[in-house]
Amino acid sequence: MIPARIVLVTFLLTLLGFAGSLLLGILALAIQGVIRGVRPDMTLAYRHIALPVAAFISVIAAIGVTVTEIRDYRQSKALAGIARRSR
Repeated sequence: MIPARIVLVTFLLTLLGFAGSLLLGILALAIQGVIRGVRPDMTLAYRHIALPVAAFISVIAAIGVTVTEIRDYRQSKALAGIARRSR
């Protein structure tokens, strides 16, 4: 179950990061378009803002979730051993 949880949580965090960075990228491009007086190309928000940020978040999330899951697994294994010995 640990690999499935790692993949699921990493995927969800990546989607959340993509959505947030896309929102901020669209807002930034819209503000820039208003200031410059031109119509912004919103595809730049996907290609140059949201996608690289999502890739970065994916790597960080995968590392963080893996470390957390391994730590929790080792802790539960140790606690189970202590409980077994105390009986």
